[in-house]
Amino acid sequence: MTLPEMQAVACPNPAQANVGGTIRRGAILALDLGTSAGWALQLSDGHISTGTVSLKHTRYDGGGMRYLRFRRWLEQLDLDAGPIEAVYFEEVRRHAGTDAAHVYGGLLGILTAWCEETLVAYQGVPVGTIKRFITGKGNADKAAVIAAVQAKGFAPAEDNEADAIAILLWAIETRGGVR
Repeated sequence: MTLPEMQAVACPNPAQANVGGTIRRGAILALDLGTSAGWALQLSDGHISTGTVSLKHTRYDGGGMRYLRFRRWLEQLDLDAGPIEAVYFEEVRRHAGTDAAHVYGGLLGILTAWCEETLVAYQGVPVGTIKRFITGKGNADKAAVIAAVQAKGFAPAEDNEADAIAILLWAIETRGGVR
């Protein structure tokens, strides 16, 4: 049995091409996945932008619309600010409720599939690691994380944005955990 011959496939976005197997230099994205997803993005020039994106569904949406919106948001962010080189996300192992666990799992599935498709490196960062990095305590509450992020010069609107900023700062300072 022989393997099928490889065919050349045109990359619709040349900026995303992984030419010669080299690692491209681009933006770093940090995410706190959830219905109100926090994000922080460092561009290749060092500029940092932060915010939240609402993935709440309306009563007229089908069950998968939040996930389609999230994927479109990722694609648009990659076009506008990319190419995205790496994604770091809050790795949650325990959820307060079943609905939150389902939303997180769906968003994580979309995120990792998108990263695999577009050849973007991705890594989960445990909640305790993020909290310990930004506050000094692995079990810090939301207010402590927000205060620590504010002390670094940021003005998060809410805790999801603060978590994303903390993840991004961790990724930058530790080079993704490789000190």
